[in-house]
Amino acid sequence: MPCPLRSGVALLVSVLTAMAASSAAPPGPMPTATSAAANEPIPDPREILVPPIATAFPQLPGPEALPVQHALPDIFRPADGHRVTTPDQWRQRRAELRRILEHYAVGHAPPAPGNVRGRELKSQLLVGGNVRYRLIHLSFGPNESLGFDLGVFTPTRGTGPFPAVMVPAGTPPGATPLPRLPNGPTQGKGTNVLLVVGRGAPADASTARLPPSGLEPKSAAPKPASTATPGAIPSDAPATVSAVSAAPARRFPGAPADAEQIAADSLALARGYAYVMFNYNDLGEDTTLRAPDGSWSFRTTRFFPAYPGHDWGLLGAWAWGVSRIVDYLQTDPAIDASRLIVTGASRTGKSALVAAAFDERIALGAPVVTGGGGIGVYRLCGDGRSETLDIMEKKYPNWFSPHLHAFRGQVDRLPFDQHWFLALCAPRPFIALEGTTDVISSPAAVRASVDAARPAYALSGASDKLAVHYSDHGHTFNADDWNALLDFADQHLPTRAAPPPVGVPSTSIAPAAAPVTPSAARPGR
Repeated sequence: MPCPLRSGVALLVSVLTAMAASSAAPPGPMPTATSAAANEPIPDPREILVPPIATAFPQLPGPEALPVQHALPDIFRPADGHRVTTPDQWRQRRAELRRILEHYAVGHAPPAPGNVRGRELKSQLLVGGNVRYRLIHLSFGPNESLGFDLGVFTPTRGTGPFPAVMVPAGTPPGATPLPRLPNGPTQGKGTNVLLVVGRGAPADASTARLPPSGLEPKSAAPKPASTATPGAIPSDAPATVSAVSAAPARRFPGAPADAEQIAADSLALARGYAYVMFNYNDLGEDTTLRAPDGSWSFRTTRFFPAYPGHDWGLLGAWAWGVSRIVDYLQTDPAIDASRLIVTGASRTGKSALVAAAFDERIALGAPVVTGGGGIGVYRLCGDGRSETLDIMEKKYPNWFSPHLHAFRGQVDRLPFDQHWFLALCAPRPFIALEGTTDVISSPAAVRASVDAARPAYALSGASDKLAVHYSDHGHTFNADDWNALLDFADQHLPTRAAPPPVGVPSTSIAPAAAPVTPSAARPGR
């Protein structure tokens, strides 16, 4: 019989350190790695480092003290070395996985505030009375000083309460877009954002309302060019970066014009689900802008000033905000709080993954085209043009834990990989929605992640609740994905009357000659 699992941060630190000391791979100074694509050293010596964030959380070993692990870190091998074989042991191991992911992957978020309150600002009937729209303002946190707006669409026909899909689809209709910080001077250009500090280009106020996919279309206007000098502090860099006022939203082609259009177009509403939309920038500002001392400017707005002793990145903040939505939806009589779904695409797909992994009240996670730092394991990313850890820490290190940056060029020393997030969702239903022509996502890395997480589902007899679905598209979120998501939810959250069948279009295919049934999501293998 295996020994009982011992848990706790002290044990975790000591055992991780012991693993490093006993490893065949010698610890100590790492040789300088080189990016083959750019022939530049990793890390780049020109980088202006981000000042450490003071926290009370225990420190775990850095890459120089960890062993090389070419294989994916085992979800069933805890710090005390005794393999997990029972659901009770898995519950303890799950807590250990989360602590490691918080430290290395997303940073430490504050605890739930415990005082979320929703206030209805507006209510109206839409689509001939078939949908009710409510604009809700949430308030919470110290002295209820934090908050943001939700748009809650619910069917008026059928028997409620209704399952709900939470989607970062932009500023809800009728809400006032919050002021935005400027973008970082090199944001979105594929260059190392740690080479510059100071003022950037004004944020595009049109992101106040994105298309339902949550992705900017390729026709979006380019950002103004930056005049910042790499490795230097611009002379006009402010001591504190002030927000810029958001202008009226410019609607992208195909973007919903108003609440009526959103309600009429929503596949979720048509199939009996509530649709809950919010702007992820209201939770944490998606900017790589930095103050003259190198600190991230996003930490001066939204949730961050209220919790200075937490080193969470933006993915953690967006996921934490989703949990505040869950707090509210548990009190909304129109919503079935036992059937909550979170989705999002690309960067918000990554945060949907974190939210589903960390908040067990979310019944189903369904992230879309997550790219690097998403579904696919870091160790296998890099084939084709797929995003790697090195690329993500070059373009958007602000999304992640500050401790992840040290692993650039030495991904095999990570004590975790992305399959741990999927494992934390077990045994709740989870579907990864991918595109066959999405070049930034590695099919091999996605498949390996699902394979490595499946034992957590099998332990509870829930292997069929973990799936990956491929549709014939690139880096986008479209109707094929919505239908696959809703089909999967109908199958695994079936406590309401089943809707008329809606099949996934026959154009949906899987990569590498792996067949997929057109009318259903293919379980990942």
